[in-house]
Amino acid sequence: MAQPNFAFEKRQRELAKKRKKEEKLKRKAESAPGTEEAGAEGTEQPAEGTPPPAE
Repeated sequence: MAQPNFAFEKRQRELAKKRKKEEKLKRKAESAPGTEEAGAEGTEQPAEGTPPPAE
């Protein structure tokens, strides 16, 4: 009977973990700019052509 190759199985598990972690970071990075843009829309800056507010 053949013996299981534990080193190979361990390496495969590690690679799967690494792949999953990279995918998660990629999804986070893709969603982060969208949330930052949504937050930036709430801050309104006056246009260059508008006069400053009267005192």
